[in-house]
Amino acid sequence: MQADYVIVGAGSAGCVLANRLTEDPAVRVVLIEAGGKDWNPLIHIPVGFMKLLDHKQLTWGFKAEADPGTNGRAIVYPRGRVLGGSSSINGLIYIRGQPEDFDHWAQLGNRGWSWDDVLPYFKQAENWQGEDAEIHGTRGFLTTSPMSERPAACQAIVAAAQELGLEYRPDVNNLPPGAGDSIGWCQQTRGGRRRASAARTYLRPAAKRPNLQIVTKALVHRVLFDGRRAVGIEFSRQSGVERADAAREVILAAGAVGSPHLLQLSGVGGPEVLAKAGIAVHHALPGVGQNFQDHYIARMSAEVRGVETLNERGRGLSFANEVLRYVTTGTGMLTYSASLCAASVKVLEESATPDVQVVFAPASYKPGLIRKLDDKPGITGGPWQMRPLSRGYVLVRSPDPHEQPAINPRYLAEEADRRAIVGGLKFVRRLFAAPALAKHVVAETMPGADVQSDDELLDYARANGSTVYHASCSCMMGPNPNCVVDGELRVHGLDGLRVIDASVMPAVTSTNTNAPTIMIAEKGAAMIKAAARERLAA
Repeated sequence: MQADYVIVGAGSAGCVLANRLTEDPAVRVVLIEAGGKDWNPLIHIPVGFMKLLDHKQLTWGFKAEADPGTNGRAIVYPRGRVLGGSSSINGLIYIRGQPEDFDHWAQLGNRGWSWDDVLPYFKQAENWQGEDAEIHGTRGFLTTSPMSERPAACQAIVAAAQELGLEYRPDVNNLPPGAGDSIGWCQQTRGGRRRASAARTYLRPAAKRPNLQIVTKALVHRVLFDGRRAVGIEFSRQSGVERADAAREVILAAGAVGSPHLLQLSGVGGPEVLAKAGIAVHHALPGVGQNFQDHYIARMSAEVRGVETLNERGRGLSFANEVLRYVTTGTGMLTYSASLCAASVKVLEESATPDVQVVFAPASYKPGLIRKLDDKPGITGGPWQMRPLSRGYVLVRSPDPHEQPAINPRYLAEEADRRAIVGGLKFVRRLFAAPALAKHVVAETMPGADVQSDDELLDYARANGSTVYHASCSCMMGPNPNCVVDGELRVHGLDGLRVIDASVMPAVTSTNTNAPTIMIAEKGAAMIKAAARERLAA
């Protein structure tokens, strides 16, 4: 099996790369995916994400290590294992982040990654379905949509936030530098009644091209090298062990868990880490798998009255009516994302911009990761620190590619992170007490009135919080010795090898990470094309 480019991982980034690189009919691409095709109907029904987070066939089944930050819990750590990757199982939220996120990347030594540099690639990706706006693109592959329904419970949340002094922003992705506390309606990766995953929007059009070969249900074992140059990959599927040779480059797009793990399996990483796992060092690169970041969320819920929530709409005859509505009109609760509106607030005195994101849903849930609706009407607000200081790791544990690596974001390891999660919970509590919501709130159900002090709120967050599914930064981009790739996303010290996915973020973006990951892949594809043109011109 031979190609110009071999891409590992058909997730958000891999699908973008496969599409963009095969736009040139003279370029041959092989795309390798460990999971299967995205045939499961729950993938394409937006609200189906609630059933996918622990799906045995569509996720990797990872668990993060037990850690003091999670009160000693080994929490489930969902990552998509299917065409589209995590874009096929996520909560469909499309928010780019603060402009300052990307200016910070540039300040860390990554030229070409400031807000002004990356905005064109955000726009290039978008097939925006809302009102025309200069901040959006309309000719891209990724269908993005405004929230088409605005339930009364969420309208009350938005009104309560404004009573607390938050600015209402009609477009959460039209955020100027230096913006203060605000609230607005989330945007979605949705086209009509269906999820707009990267597989559906980017890969499906490209799959018809004769210069793209898609290989599914194939586990990549390692990158193959000729000296310092990556020349292909070794993988296995039902037919046995095979290899795919890359005439130009190998591109790792396996995500913030998969890409560092694969580098380490290939002998690229910290010598001590590799020695402990029984892997010979091919190229010492200590930053591989380090600097790992994620957002950590702790949800607060309240029972409400006088306003309809999904708790009633999601069962019995009401749910049957919702199904009928979805089938006949493509509207209703089955088109909802994980959150419908979101607030950005500053809770730490030292922060220059909002530092906590709070996402809201017109529903409340029973305890546990997999969302089961409460019996009584309820609403939920979930804060997370936008820019956590805590950094963890993704480290190989054995030469066996079937064995999951050690995954640990080290949630709440830093004191500022602990203060931020407490401040976020206090903000939600103030919001529930604002007049627009207070008339509906019967009682706080989680954590409840008994939890009052900062220490009690922190203990609650540790015992009940979970990932926001924003794994990132484990192959950090930058010029310093702890970095893995340079500003062109090339692995330091090696030739013909790039990493292009959320793992290259120098710091996790302030909000949801799917939009920035797709931007990174758009920009990465442009860099690869530019490098190819330079080779031809030389």
